[in-house]
Amino acid sequence: MAQELVQAIADLNEKEAVALTRSLLEKGVSPLEVLDDCRAAMQIVGERFEAKQAFIPELIFAGEILKQITEIVKPYLQREATAGKKLGKVVIGTVQGDIHDIGKNIVVFMLEINGFDVTDLGVDVPADRFVQAVKENGAGIVGLSGFLTVAYEPMKQTVQALRSAVPGVKIMIGGGPINEQIREYTGADAWGKNAVDAVVIAKQWVGA
Repeated sequence: MAQELVQAIADLNEKEAVALTRSLLEKGVSPLEVLDDCRAAMQIVGERFEAKQAFIPELIFAGEILKQITEIVKPYLQREATAGKKLGKVVIGTVQGDIHDIGKNIVVFMLEINGFDVTDLGVDVPADRFVQAVKENGAGIVGLSGFLTVAYEPMKQTVQALRSAVPGVKIMIGGGPINEQIREYTGADAWGKNAVDAVVIAKQWVGA
């Protein structure tokens, strides 16, 4: 882990974070490691938000920094991209009550370059919108993102709605505080710590 990068993002030091990202990639550091540093930094920002040491503007600004970093990282990841036949369809979104989208956006990007057809519903998505999207495009996998603890209950409700309306769909959850205990609480099939986990899980489910 590049602690300097984690700290720069967590402290909202935009110029330093961007410069460190470029430097790390030029030195041959894996783009996946850089993205994992981003996840670690956003977890710190989220914890500060939960503790009321940071507020919505800080969350949004941290998100803007990560968008810049993602754009820098993309070309390095795309060199490893898979082309051709799509592996499967995925519907993904941040659950109702949560407006955080950076982690989700990284997952969307990683799934797409690994051969999945992804429908991104955005943030603050109600359960019925997930159900509608799956019915419309026939997706076999749903990803529920939540960065804050307020996301747990909407996640559970969304899982229940999906189980009732489209019983065969596979559901994964992810986000800053998500762990096995939260997976059990929500009833999801799997949870991922980061975008790499999400790709591994999705590939397992489609037999790739």
